[in-house]
Amino acid sequence: MAYDETGTDSVAVVAVAGLTAAQVAERVAAGKTNDVPDRASRSVRDIVRANVFTRINAILGVLLIIVLATGSIVDGMFGLLIIANSGIGIIQEVRAKRTLDKLAIVSQTKPVVRRDGVAVAMAPREVVLDDIIELGAGDQIVVDGVVVEAASLDIDESLLTGEADPVHKDVGRQVLSGSFVASGSGCYRATKVGSDAYAAKLADEASKFTLVHSELRSGIDKILKFITYLMIPAGLLIIYNQLFSSGESIRPALSGMVAALVPMVPEGLVLMTSIAFAVGVIRLGQRQCLVQELPAIEGLARVDVVCADKTGTLTENGMRLSELRCADTSDAEPSRAALAAMAASDPRPNASVLAIAEAFPDAPGWGDATAEAPFSSARKWSGQSYGTHGNWVLGAPDVLLDPGSDMARQAEEIGSSGLRVLLLGSCDVPVDHPAAPGAITPRALVILEQRVRPDARGTLEYFASQIVTVKVISGDNAVSVGAVAGSLGLPGGDRPVDARELPADRDALADTLESATTFGRVRPDQKREMVGALQSRGHTVAMTGDGVNDVLALKDADIGVSMGSGSPATRAVAQIVLLDNKFATLPYVVGEGRRVIGNIERVSNLFLTKTVYSVLLAFLIGLTGVLSQIFHFEPVPYPFLPRHVTIAAWFTIGIPAFILSLAPNNERARSGFVPRVMRLAVPSGVIIGVTTFISYLLVYAGPDQTETQKIQAGTSALITLIMIALWVLAVVARPYVWWKLVLIFGSVAGYLILFALPFTREFFKLDPTNVGATTSALVCGLVGVVLVEIGWWVTGRLHGEHRRLFAAPEDLPGVH
Repeated sequence: MAYDETGTDSVAVVAVAGLTAAQVAERVAAGKTNDVPDRASRSVRDIVRANVFTRINAILGVLLIIVLATGSIVDGMFGLLIIANSGIGIIQEVRAKRTLDKLAIVSQTKPVVRRDGVAVAMAPREVVLDDIIELGAGDQIVVDGVVVEAASLDIDESLLTGEADPVHKDVGRQVLSGSFVASGSGCYRATKVGSDAYAAKLADEASKFTLVHSELRSGIDKILKFITYLMIPAGLLIIYNQLFSSGESIRPALSGMVAALVPMVPEGLVLMTSIAFAVGVIRLGQRQCLVQELPAIEGLARVDVVCADKTGTLTENGMRLSELRCADTSDAEPSRAALAAMAASDPRPNASVLAIAEAFPDAPGWGDATAEAPFSSARKWSGQSYGTHGNWVLGAPDVLLDPGSDMARQAEEIGSSGLRVLLLGSCDVPVDHPAAPGAITPRALVILEQRVRPDARGTLEYFASQIVTVKVISGDNAVSVGAVAGSLGLPGGDRPVDARELPADRDALADTLESATTFGRVRPDQKREMVGALQSRGHTVAMTGDGVNDVLALKDADIGVSMGSGSPATRAVAQIVLLDNKFATLPYVVGEGRRVIGNIERVSNLFLTKTVYSVLLAFLIGLTGVLSQIFHFEPVPYPFLPRHVTIAAWFTIGIPAFILSLAPNNERARSGFVPRVMRLAVPSGVIIGVTTFISYLLVYAGPDQTETQKIQAGTSALITLIMIALWVLAVVARPYVWWKLVLIFGSVAGYLILFALPFTREFFKLDPTNVGATTSALVCGLVGVVLVEIGWWVTGRLHGEHRRLFAAPEDLPGVH
């Protein structure tokens, strides 16, 4: 009997029928509801604040104010980057937030609540205090409560305590939200709801829109910090040179200073990263894939081992009865009756029981079971006792039968063809007896057909082509699992391993996992150990699953992937949920992650090359100012106006980076992002900075140069810079496909138009009419191009990485 908080037995009726509509309304009015946020996603206000108030925007904002103070609005065009940085980031994140929140509602755990004697599935926020919530295998407990009905109810509290063994719960025992039903059934009364329940904390952690550890993001942050440190001395030098050494008036001095500092900021790198991640989430959302944590996209791109269950992953969840093979002809009728009775009395039938119920729909009239033993993955059998009609068990033949018996051999032979085989037997003790199942008399083999998913073979072939190993880990008979895996062409599928024979030592287990691909009769705790053993060998492991027996392994894997139709517990701990229940969706997730990581690495080369040559150029110009005071020569002013810096980035970085960040890319992500990017960016940036400085010195006519000569000198330096920067773009874009060639030649054409049209030449203060100066710029540019190519070739030979990093993408249909 259940009691309310006053100690009376007024809720005794509630335990049977649940709350009435009036009682629910009373509790809602009193605020005793479970109304907590569905997700911990950031609000729109937080997204706007995070995208506007950034370090990069702050730097650009200060420089914009300085330029506008000189009265040159045109030179302040780089201020548009602040709007672009903030606007695009806000739009993409808000779209991603809405997509994620919408998908979260679709995949939301819906407890079955008993009200007015009727059981109704409803959203967790609609649960109120004292509600009676029904439980079945796999159900997650959404609020804290006390058990009021129990039938062999075992609760797995591993998510709360780390203890893998289920805890048996009798009437009156407390249950905590965040745990889930391992086996059995029952119902409980809600005693803590809303922020008082442990569920509020667990849900916050399980579905939070978080940015967990990401090598990509942490690498970019590391680069930004380093650049900030470089900007301080470079900025001080250029300020000293422009304001004090060069003797320029305040307006051109400030313009030169801003022109030197603006390109040091890799403003587009963070923007492109945000866009790439956000677009990735939206694309996957359109494929009914819920990404609970953004870096999960990156994590799955780095995966080299995928552990997949057989049922629901390689095979469809639905089954049908193929044959009932009885031990004796006299067992036929009792076996059919027993199966019909067991199927009819199961309140939450699994796929096997549903197939039996479909084959034997007419219950024999044995009445309610006098004892029940719900199925659990640990013992591999379930059972019901029906008094005078006997005690019946249904489960794995290799667990319930003597391995040497004739029926065990038949089951093994049938299972080897890929069929699922269960044993129906009668036992000499009630199924809830401590000694159950006791002595078993085999009555019949229940042979079920599992339909292999039509897309399973293609999915396995995709992973094989991407050098990703697939391990099939199942609780089913090893021979049956091997038959399915072998029929799909999985290497090693014809040599399945029975998990009961696996070594306990982690190193020995890891050795076995390295050599074998298919495992049967795997216990839940073994799945967890197998994930750990693979990780101990340096593998990045993704685990897919849909049942409660997969939760521990999902939680420990680098990336947990749950099926949308799986138990609420699996969805709670997984980073990625396949709402369409298709294993074939996983390649698109992997492909999307690889596209994001590979493309960000590409565009990082462009942005960081610009940063390197900008810092170096500022140092070189600044040093001339310092040395001029020591050796008494005229200092060299900064060659560019802010508008020159702006157009230099248009077609060498801005537009190409945006296109490249969204391009197809299926190369598996690897660690070492920062050093790999810097190997190209640093030498290329140094070459551009030095050759541009030399090009400028060759044309510079001294402090007494006319305005026209000043513009021509700046134009010459700009031509050299653009030529080499375009070649860096051509290097980063390798290997070439038609659209990349269009991108490169389009960028070249864009600059030719800017330098050719009188209006744009006047507007951007460009003058390439001095044949000698322009020829000198072209020669310097060609020298720089050759040096960049040599640097690229040498780096590739030394590290052997560029060929892999920029390998031709294998276009996966639908990914791009």
